[in-house]
Amino acid sequence: MNIKSLIGFSIGLFTAFIAIGHPSFFESHWKDKILVRHYFTDTTTRPFDLVIDELMIDPSPMVSLPNFEWIELKNTSSHTINLKGYRIGNGSVHSGPISNYILLPDSLVVLCSSSAATALSLLGPTISVSSFPSLDNSGGLLIVKSATNEIIHSISYSDTWYQNPLKKQGGWSLEMIDSHNPCGGGNNWKASTDNSGGTPGKKNTVEAENLDQSPPKLLRAFAIDSLKVVLIFDEPMDSLKAAIKENYTIDGGIGIPLFASAVAPMFDRVMISLASPLVRNKVYTLTVVLVSDCVGNRIGKSNFTTQVGLSEQVLKSDVILNEILFNPTPAATDYVEIYNRSNKILDLRQLYIANRNTTGAIGNLVQLSTESNLIFPQEFRVITASAAIVNANYRIINKEAFIVIESMPSFNDDKGTAIILNAQGEITDELTYNEKWHFKLIDHFEGVALERVNYNAVTQSAENWHSAATAVGYGTPTYKNSQYHLTEGLTEEIRLSPEIFSPDNDGQDDFVTLDYHFPAPGYIANITIFNSMGRPVRYLQKNALCGTTGSFRWDGLQEKNQPLAVGVYIIFTEIFNLKGIKKQFKNEIVLVRRNSF
Repeated sequence: MNIKSLIGFSIGLFTAFIAIGHPSFFESHWKDKILVRHYFTDTTTRPFDLVIDELMIDPSPMVSLPNFEWIELKNTSSHTINLKGYRIGNGSVHSGPISNYILLPDSLVVLCSSSAATALSLLGPTISVSSFPSLDNSGGLLIVKSATNEIIHSISYSDTWYQNPLKKQGGWSLEMIDSHNPCGGGNNWKASTDNSGGTPGKKNTVEAENLDQSPPKLLRAFAIDSLKVVLIFDEPMDSLKAAIKENYTIDGGIGIPLFASAVAPMFDRVMISLASPLVRNKVYTLTVVLVSDCVGNRIGKSNFTTQVGLSEQVLKSDVILNEILFNPTPAATDYVEIYNRSNKILDLRQLYIANRNTTGAIGNLVQLSTESNLIFPQEFRVITASAAIVNANYRIINKEAFIVIESMPSFNDDKGTAIILNAQGEITDELTYNEKWHFKLIDHFEGVALERVNYNAVTQSAENWHSAATAVGYGTPTYKNSQYHLTEGLTEEIRLSPEIFSPDNDGQDDFVTLDYHFPAPGYIANITIFNSMGRPVRYLQKNALCGTTGSFRWDGLQEKNQPLAVGVYIIFTEIFNLKGIKKQFKNEIVLVRRNSF
């Protein structure tokens, strides 16, 4: 046999052993070939040595590839990996173990069901496994476990990862952009651009350098009980650094926890056990230092603290409706803002949003959170189906204040009802809105939110709602309303605020509020606006039944909803009750205009 034949025979034998999966072949036959031995000898597989590199979660309608679901694995390490005993799962169901199979460095293999193996094996290296997990089209969890049950890689995929509305409909695979950024989430995946719909067993079409250089963020935390707290980060963490208890501390005398552990399988949560119990009705600050994400970026000097505490039961009026956008522009979407006006720490998992159908029955209930998510006293939360769309259309102060739910209850453009319920099904607040409540000089109401004027005034009152100001873009989701007004410390029976107002909807003194305080219920009020010539220009209230405290509002318009000239006006208020008590008030108000309509 000549040298060329010998080399050919050796290569053929080498290929045969690789195909049948003998990892020890080169260990025993090529010990003098150090480079070859290093390259092909199995070592202990570490997390991210093997990653999920491509997914076909929705093969129909077919583009060109076979109509089967599949998962592609990539060996990102510098050594071979024997996949014997490895499993793929979705958190609740795991496949049967993989048979003996050698995966070379920088190589790919497709996992699929036995029924799909024949068709997919024509496209590239393929392994069939029993009990191949079903892949949900909208999103789900996928986990790769070693033969020793160690989590090697996990992803929580979503159909938003396609970044393409057409390909999201089916027939296209999801490809990882940079396999050395295994925890990049949606920022590291795209729909395949291959004309067949995907690249099973081949290099990804979207492959590119996409390094993660952003530090992790501490999003929030919640207490399971007085001694156990869960921290939630925006990405998977280095599980070893996350398990160092000295990296965490809580103020208020709690200090460093007794124990810390990253929570599998995504490792984006950390459980800490406390030495001292949390006290009810107390808000604590939790601080995190020195932890890193899965590629080594250390947590920065922002987004490293959060509040935590023990939550209380949500009762009626603890959480109120504070702002609603029910008639969005074509480019926007509905949102409802809620406000915790209590002094309690509350859990959004106890709250639901709903509407009423045409018969008046409560319908379309949606839970605000399936896990604990705290709302602290005097905090806002914005409920919507798309935080990104709201963020694109309005100024956002607190991006973490969004509650994204899969499907918002429908709110009609002209009128409708929004309801918040607690875990017992009791209504905590309800608003039946009407587009007629908007500022009369606005030409169209699309994209204009209605804002609550006073947290403590009754919800179901047109007087307590006003169009959001022009200056804020007609909406203030996640922060204090542009039209906010609080009645407090009244000493007179009638008081105006402000004394000079400019009804031009710029968010600054757009209306005048008449706050009243009466010694007993049952008073009736008539309010008339006079100009400087003594002529009546607006009959603001006629025989209005008043509470002991409350307010009325004048928007600067005359009786036919036309704007009035600048100048001094007299607000004449007459009150009486059935006991014969009668009183009159005359208050001057100055109308100016900073901006013209």
